[in-house]
Amino acid sequence: MRSAFGAEFPGAPGFLNSATYGLPPSFLSEALTASLAEWQAGTMHAPSFDEPVRRGREAYAALIGTSAESVAMGGSVSALLGLVAAAVPDGARFATLTGEFTSTTFPFAAQAARGVTVVELSPDELVTSATDYDGVVASVVQSSNGAVLDVDALRDAVAGTDTVTVLDATQAVGWKKLDLGWADVTVAAVYKWLLAPRGTAWMSLSPRISGAMVPHAANWYGGEDPWSTIYGLPLRLAVDARRFDTSPAWFGALGAGVTLPWLAGLDAAEVEAHCVGLANRLCAELSLPQADSAIVSLPISGAADRLAAAGIRASVRAGAVRVGFHVYNTDDDLDHLLSVISAR
Repeated sequence: MRSAFGAEFPGAPGFLNSATYGLPPSFLSEALTASLAEWQAGTMHAPSFDEPVRRGREAYAALIGTSAESVAMGGSVSALLGLVAAAVPDGARFATLTGEFTSTTFPFAAQAARGVTVVELSPDELVTSATDYDGVVASVVQSSNGAVLDVDALRDAVAGTDTVTVLDATQAVGWKKLDLGWADVTVAAVYKWLLAPRGTAWMSLSPRISGAMVPHAANWYGGEDPWSTIYGLPLRLAVDARRFDTSPAWFGALGAGVTLPWLAGLDAAEVEAHCVGLANRLCAELSLPQADSAIVSLPISGAADRLAAAGIRASVRAGAVRVGFHVYNTDDDLDHLLSVISAR
């Protein structure tokens, strides 16, 4: 059992794969076990999941730096961004990063029949030419290699312009201190650095974007009072971003309502310093450029097999081993990783 930031993580030793999925703290496992027992006994009460949804929404807003009223809940990043992409004008031109995660870009590329185009650029080009486009859609931290977008420079570049900014924070929120309240859209899945079960994602919306969007997946849970909008017309949806909510995936929503408030209650700067400190030490030991990211890409031949044989859990992305350091990782994990990589 490993303790980190006041929580316990039984499976943490050797786990460097948080960019694929995060590990649940024991207090989440206990909450899920209790809820599953109620399901099995037939005593589970569906409205009981409303409170975790509320807590998860408020915690996501706090982690991103926006208001809970601007946050909508969905099942995945791509499903939420699909609502945004469907609302952009015909012929809109978007810029993204070369090699961007496709759940971020495909919703916009799928609007090609309406003349919507998406152009891939380098990080520097994305910032310097952002206002040449109707919108920018990119991840704050790249899934493939951990590269961090200069969001402060992007904010300054688009300030006061009509350029719409859509930021996927999935690989950043949870380990990185963020202040993205200025962005038109932020979105993140909860099952990676936010440590909750897969099946829930959150999206914040600026007024100019939410006002142009249609709730194509309108349902009872998007109502102002969901439990009174189960049957019958007329359409009666919430006036804030909750009108875009989909009905919660119960156990994913429960998990988000447990882990996100815990993470939001930590010192974000301390969490980032811990995660980035381990990653930067790894880069220094291997003479790799330091990117101040919790994710490190290791272009080392044969490393994936050696790490797996040593019980180190990582992943392979874009032809390289990808490791990630979260709150539950320690110097012991890093030392073990270095010893396996350096062994001949």
